[in-house]
Amino acid sequence: MTTPRLAPKSLTGARPALPAARPSQPRPTVGEPKGAARKGVRTPLRSEPQTGDGRYPVAWLTITAPRGAVPTATSKCLCGRDRCAIGYRRVLALIADHEDHRENCPFRVSPEGRTAA
Repeated sequence: MTTPRLAPKSLTGARPALPAARPSQPRPTVGEPKGAARKGVRTPLRSEPQTGDGRYPVAWLTITAPRGAVPTATSKCLCGRDRCAIGYRRVLALIADHEDHRENCPFRVSPEGRTAA
C-alpha cells in the first residue's frame, strides 16, 4: 500500500507579513489618567445665593487654661495688634485690654460713630 502524497504548498498565494506590534504607552502607576477631572465638577448655580449679614471677625481673643498649668492668652486684631500674656494676672489684664481695644479699634468704629459721640 502506498500513502498518498500531499501537494506541495504554493508560495504565490502567500499573504503579506503583518507589521510587528508596537509597544503601547506606559500607563501611570499612581494617580489618575492625564485628562481626568481637569475641568472639575459642574454644579448648578442657586437662584438665591446665601449672603452674609455684613458682619465679619475683626478681633480675636484666644485663652488657653489647661487644668494645673499656667494659663495663656493671645489678642489679635486686623489693625495689626498682636499681644500675648502668660500667667493668671497677665491673662486677666490682657482680657480687659482686649475689651478696651474692641471699643477703640479703627476697624470697628465707623466715622459716623466718632462724630456722634
